[in-house]
Amino acid sequence: MNEPLADRVYEIAAELFATLATPTRLRIVCVLMTGERNVGQLVDELAASQPNVSQHLNTLYRCGVLARRREGAQMYYRVDNEQVRELCLTLLGSMPAQPQALKRRRSAAATANQKLKETV
Repeated sequence: MNEPLADRVYEIAAELFATLATPTRLRIVCVLMTGERNVGQLVDELAASQPNVSQHLNTLYRCGVLARRREGAQMYYRVDNEQVRELCLTLLGSMPAQPQALKRRRSAAATANQKLKETV
């Protein structure tokens, strides 16, 4: 028997929240929202071990949060899910200690939304 569509939507949302439910994964997503990075760059920025960062990147990639591309021996990651991007901007935008880059990005998005509303 098929489950109702609404039930599946809740399951997908719960899976996404579970994927983002670790501070390290949230930090990775926030860093990647400011631009593409390779594993070494993320290890440096996060001050975390390479195996730990790689494991989290793999999880985020498998869950459809990140995209990756290979350039020579390096693997580069970027946020590839607009819903996750908006969720993080909204969530972290309400936090008192949000990163400055996200604060600027949120402000730019709010300005663009306002301009769009004014033209409609």
